[in-house]
Amino acid sequence: MEVLKEHATELLILLFLIVTFLQSGLDKLFDWKGNVSFTKEHFKNSPLRNSVPFLLATILVMELAASVLMIVGFFSIVIGSSTLPALYGIILSALSLIFLLIGQRLAKDYAGAMTLAVYFIIAIFGVFLLSS
Repeated sequence: MEVLKEHATELLILLFLIVTFLQSGLDKLFDWKGNVSFTKEHFKNSPLRNSVPFLLATILVMELAASVLMIVGFFSIVIGSSTLPALYGIILSALSLIFLLIGQRLAKDYAGAMTLAVYFIIAIFGVFLLSS
């Protein structure tokens, strides 16, 4: 129980990011056609319009890998082991957010880009806590 008290902030950040990225990755995985269709429409006037399936697959892999690392990291922290898997998972999730931000900016979806900042701040705070 002491571990939960000492690492409550890190664990809550991990849970938040796990829910966010696992849901997003699974949604892309189980509704691939719908996501490709939506994303192609979203990027139809951007330089990324011809690369949507490849870029979406890249984000999918990053989100699922980040989720797995964060889940492993969550339990690793709970049992009093290493924080490294959690740290690597959060770093990967932050990189995913940067890639998504680039896409939103290129699509000129500034409101969408702005919403990513909230997730990024949470991820960076998690990186800060787990790397100190």
